Amino acid sequence: MMPLVIGIDIGTSGARAVAMRPEFSIAGHSAVPLDRFGRNPRDPAVWWSAVGAALTELLSGIDRAAVRAIAIDGTSGTLLPVDVAGRPLAEPLMYNDKVADGDILAAIAREAPAASAAHGATSGLAKALRFQSMPGIAMVLHQADWIAGNLSGRFDVSDENNVLKTGYDVEARRWPDWIAAAGMRMELLPRVVEPGDVTGALTAAAAELFGLPRDVVVVAGTTDGCASFLATGAAAIGDGVTALGSSLTIKILSNRPISAPRFGIYSHRLGNAWLAGGASNSGGKVLAQHFPLARIIELSAAIDPKTTTGLDYYPLSTSGERFPIADPALPPRLTPRPADDANYLKAMFEGIAAIEALGYDRLAELGAPALTSVRSVGGGAANPTWTAIRQRKLGVDFLPALSDEAAAGTARLALMGASKAGLL
Repeated sequence: MMPLVIGIDIGTSGARAVAMRPEFSIAGHSAVPLDRFGRNPRDPAVWWSAVGAALTELLSGIDRAAVRAIAIDGTSGTLLPVDVAGRPLAEPLMYNDKVADGDILAAIAREAPAASAAHGATSGLAKALRFQSMPGIAMVLHQADWIAGNLSGRFDVSDENNVLKTGYDVEARRWPDWIAAAGMRMELLPRVVEPGDVTGALTAAAAELFGLPRDVVVVAGTTDGCASFLATGAAAIGDGVTALGSSLTIKILSNRPISAPRFGIYSHRLGNAWLAGGASNSGGKVLAQHFPLARIIELSAAIDPKTTTGLDYYPLSTSGERFPIADPALPPRLTPRPADDANYLKAMFEGIAAIEALGYDRLAELGAPALTSVRSVGGGAANPTWTAIRQRKLGVDFLPALSDEAAAGTARLALMGASKAGLL
């Protein structure tokens, strides 16, 4: 019997699950929207119902007895307070929710090192400080921690990726003393392990609910962003992943941590390597402001990617950029406009490709390795004309992404855990 592992991704709109074989091939997948279970995507009961439905659907198409491990990823910076039994005590604060308490933000600004990811109103630490005075609180958990806890009964453990924005020192691998100085009750912070470490086994109730063996292990997961990188198969120092969605996001696997808060750059630890990257305000949403998708496809077919327009665009929707240029007043540059729509689109493709190249160069300037290859995900990755323009600009090998499903990246961590436990 071929062993299987399961990765689960809980996102802002739904839950996805992937079953993976030891050689990384996909044995099954499922997806369930959150709104099937209620209108409030912040409700942990809705999260759990969606995860349960996605897992049930996945298991209906595979051999349940073959499952060896399960891992979860969730949105980075989403936190909730729980009691000793893991019951939520309040509505979670989501990844993009801001803490408005000036005293909390001032305490973090005063105590946190300049390079810490815990700065800012949306940080995990700001949310933890906001929650810590709730009656009956036993732990502050991240979204992925809580979902995993519903499977293992362990509501006291997290992974090195989810805790980054809560102030964890991923280089020293400990909760630093300055967090207590900022006013945090340290006993409310979870124990931290590496992504891919086994944290427990299924509870009897979870095993019965899903018809799984009791010896299925629960493995420490990661954030959705890290999971998406892992899903592509990128694994060597210098491997880059570009996400061409509504925004442009790049990540590179580095042999050293890179931190540049003014560019929004922090490094997640992946074993003995580091995942560094940044997000531009450019990307597909700029293209969508000018052309509908069908028109983009039509115009792309008329573009020769081997030639250049000579135009120097910096496509933005509005003024302001964060990476690779940190300038909140940087204006869009989309003129002069050619009379031909195909050339206009081509110039925008070239401009976004130039931003992508500058982004990888900026990471190298900050200490990351030189880019050796790129895997592409997101809607823009399916456009062959844009891909050819990008490849000419970057000058490195473009490799196929094994998967663009974050759940597949988390399944790779489940494989790590199963291997460590001797289950493969």
